[in-house]
Parts: sequence; structure tokens; C-alpha cells
Amino acid sequence: MDPQELSSPNNAPAAHAGQPSPCGGQADIFKGRPRRLGQAAGSRWNGQWGAEDWRAALVNGPSALISVDGPFAVALHEPGGRVLMAVDRFAIQSLCYRIDNGVLRVAERADSLADEGDDLDPQALYDYLYFHAIPSPRTAYRGVHRLPPGHYAIYEHGQLTVAAYWSPRFDDEGHGEPFESLKGNFRTLLRQSVAEQLDEGKAACYLSGGTDSSTVAGMIREVSGQRAASYSIGFDVNGYDEMSYARLAAKHFDTEHHEYYVTPEDLVQYIPKVAASYDQPFGNSSALPSYLCAVMARNDGVRRILGGDGGDELFGGNTRYAKQRVFNLYGQIPQALRRHILEPLILPRHATPLLRKAASYIQQAKNPLPARLESYNLILRLGLTTVLSPQFLERLVLDQPAIDQAAVWQVARTSSSLNRQLAFDWRYTLAENDLPKVCGSSGLAGLEVGFPMLSNALLDFSCKLPTNYKLRQLKLRWFFKEALRDFLPQEIITKKKQGFGLPFGVWTVRHPGLNKLATDSLGSLGERGLIRKDFITELMNQRLAEHPGYYGEMVWILMMLEHWLQKHAPSYRLN
Repeated sequence: MDPQELSSPNNAPAAHAGQPSPCGGQADIFKGRPRRLGQAAGSRWNGQWGAEDWRAALVNGPSALISVDGPFAVALHEPGGRVLMAVDRFAIQSLCYRIDNGVLRVAERADSLADEGDDLDPQALYDYLYFHAIPSPRTAYRGVHRLPPGHYAIYEHGQLTVAAYWSPRFDDEGHGEPFESLKGNFRTLLRQSVAEQLDEGKAACYLSGGTDSSTVAGMIREVSGQRAASYSIGFDVNGYDEMSYARLAAKHFDTEHHEYYVTPEDLVQYIPKVAASYDQPFGNSSALPSYLCAVMARNDGVRRILGGDGGDELFGGNTRYAKQRVFNLYGQIPQALRRHILEPLILPRHATPLLRKAASYIQQAKNPLPARLESYNLILRLGLTTVLSPQFLERLVLDQPAIDQAAVWQVARTSSSLNRQLAFDWRYTLAENDLPKVCGSSGLAGLEVGFPMLSNALLDFSCKLPTNYKLRQLKLRWFFKEALRDFLPQEIITKKKQGFGLPFGVWTVRHPGLNKLATDSLGSLGERGLIRKDFITELMNQRLAEHPGYYGEMVWILMMLEHWLQKHAPSYRLN
């Protein structure tokens, strides 16, 4: 495909586009694809809900939201002046709000609620550097909040109440149902979820070649009788390209397959556009490849596309789950042996590689979850005082991200460390990062996107699976793979997960145009007083060349922040 074809129409909708609704009046917001209570499983969506549909669904109050399936965002003006807002369990549809002089204002995008001259929130910008996104309920703008996933809010008589209508609850040991029965139920739910997400248009899906996207591609053919149109992104760099797996899945399921190889020139052209399209800084490096993939599908006549996101987080597929199980083993060693023999013997002695690895293991294992998950957090590894300017640091509560994470960690009702990690990832990995990436990039290209893996039925099914069906010893997503062993190609079941990884650091070192864009962007950011200028100089002149894959991530995060600021707050400076 000619790269020139990747220019999307000027009127393509931005991610979560929407104007503010002054809910002190009569305006309502209804977004997404909610499903009627009791609607037959596997039936396709029957159209947009309106006020009466929502009033019928909520006749028993906000607690009834737990039975509403599908992505949705609603801001409903009720009799008596009360306003009710809610978003789905994963906040696939977004809703932001602020209160001005007793009037509640609501919009799908945070920037729609930012009045001219509004300050940005330094704590939110720190969150961005910490998480590479700004988790709810905070947004980049002071006074503007985002409704967290699975939450509702009621505004009445000048008082705002925000609460969860749903939180993860696990049956850690399952019900002892035989494997074959669980397998049959699971595959039925998969077919139903895919069928529900299709519309009358061209049946299409993203295809990375992983287990989730390949499963969706195969299920489309099974439930619709049509060849799925599949769309894949590649990178002509060793260690980054997974196109061979995508082609394998496409051949196996006889899809109508389409490919595009991203180039450094694409990044130079589209980085400013993608960075500016989000309503607040967003640093997931897969957003730009996802956008190019979505434009390829849009140019091919697709209006709605399905993604495979969620399978890893529901069924135990991320490598960190196995890694944390290994760290948890340290706590099973008798405390006296750890404290009086192992730690005095190993921690002070780093003379050999083996001892250094043992010391690193002990140091990480002693750190409790969820704090342990940040052991390799990039900005913490580099050092806050090394990266951040003194005037930025003095405005921050440095441990606030850890405080917020600890609160989310406690929400899940479970006795299993693994299930608690899964629930934690439903918030931080899916709702705050991966789903905004796909929704934002697809929306920018003019596509609607669906997530079959995230139906209520599959989510509830995963919560009832025995823990060792998700992680069996150190085997990731054991049940998912075994249940689909006769459906997916063996090579895909056994492959290591990678996804749409972007070789940004490698390209930035090699490509003059991309290097100039990054250098100019970080130089401009350095003038804003957030990041130390000497760190930026060292990062671009020394560290990036030493380890492009590692330090390229920090260059990307800073560059995307600067391009977002250039669009949304061009004059922003710290005094």
C-alpha cells in the first residue's frame, strides 16, 4: 500500500469526540453499545439506547448497572434535577466531568471541559511520566475528572457522589466443573461475544498473530460464515516483526488479509497528529502503529473492527504473572532462614554475576505487591531528581502513584495473589492504557472498535476459573490455550507474546529525520521547566545510542508529551 493512502479524511472523528453537556439543563449523553437486559446471547446489537431505555434499565437504581453489558457511557438527567453518570466495567466509553458554580458539566473528552486559560495539573503530568498515561479519576486539567471504570456518579442538590457499581469478585477455587464442560462453555461464550460485536458491514479484525487476535479472526468465520478481513502491521527490524504469525493465522482461518509495514518516515509524518488527538498526554508507543493499521482498514471500506484485547488479563497471559509467582516463593522460606542466613550472606556481596542476580531477586521479593511491579519503572530507575526539574518536583506528591495503586490493589475480592494481579491489570493495563490506545487510534482513523474478549459473560466466566487454570506452575493462560488447542495453529499457541511493538529507539538512532524530530521535540520540552535540560542532553547525545531499545522509551514518552502540549497548551511553562 502506498503510504500516501494513509492520510485519513479531515473530518474523521477524534477519539471519544464530544462536546460538553451542561447537565444543570436537560442535555443527556448516551454513547456505546449497551445491551438490553435479558437480550438473547449472541444476538447482534439492536441500536442506540435513549433516555427511556436507560430509565427502564435503571428502574432499581445504580446497582442495576451491573447487569448492563457492552461498552457504554451515560449521563442522564432524571426527574427532580438529579443527574446520573456511569461508564462500563472497563471504561471503554469515557466520561469526564467538572463542577462550575454549582453546575455539573459533562463530556466524553477532558479537553472539552477545559476552559480557556485553565492550568494543567502538575501531579497529572507526573502521573503521565510514571504510567505513560494519566489514570482516572485525575485528568491533565485541574478541576476536570474522569469517571473510573465500573463507576457511577450522582449529582443532586449540589452534592456529587462517586462510587463503584461493580468490582472484581473471584471464586478462587472454582466449582470443580470438568475441563471438557468448561471448554465447551468457554467456546460457546467466545462465539456469542464475537457475534454480538459484529454489525451488518464488513466483518474485520486486527491481527497481530497472537492467541487473542487469531481467536477473534477464526471466530468471525465460524459465527458469520464470512471470511474475516484481517489487518496487520509489521516492522522491518530484527526482533520486532511478527508478520509471519499473522500470515499463519490468516492462512489457517482463510481471512482476507491486509498488511502494512511501518517506516521511520511514517513516524515523522504522524507523530504530531496522533499525539495531539488524545484529550490528555498519552504515551503508549503502539498507538501510532495501531492508527496506521486502522487507516488501512478504513481505506478498505471497514466501518467497525474487532480487537483481541483482554485475553491476557482475563486468563493469565502476561509474563509478569509467572515472574511474580517466582518472587512469591521467597516468602515461603522460613523467616529466620531468610533474615539471619540468606540476606546477610547474599545482599552485601555482589562480587559475581550469580550473587548479583541472587541479591536482585531478594531485594525485589522483599518488596510487597503492588509496589514490586514498579521495580523496572523507567522514571524511577533513571531517578526522579535526575529527570525532573527542581521546580517540578516541589509541586508533586511523589508517592501518590503508589498510594493510588495500593488502593486499587485492595479492591478485588479474592484470596489469590494471581487474581489480585489480574484485577489490578484490568484497571491499569486495560482501562487506563491498552483500551484508550485502541479506541483513540481507531477513532482518529474513523473506525468504531469492539472488544469481544471483554463481554460481561467472558469476564464473569474468567472470575470463576480455578487459579491454576490461568497459571499452571509457570505456564501462562493454561486453560485458554488448552481449550483452543484444536482451533488455533500450534505455532501460535506456543509463541511468545509481543504485539505491535515499535522499534522507535533503533530507528531514532539510524534515521536522521526521526532523530531531528525527537531532538527538536525534547529541546522544546526542556524549555517548559518540567524536565532537566542536562538530562535531555545526556539522553539524546549518549544514552540513546548506548541502548536504543531501553532509552528510546523515555525519548518517546517525552516527545509525545511535547507534541500534546504544542496542540493543547502551547504556552505552558512552570514558573
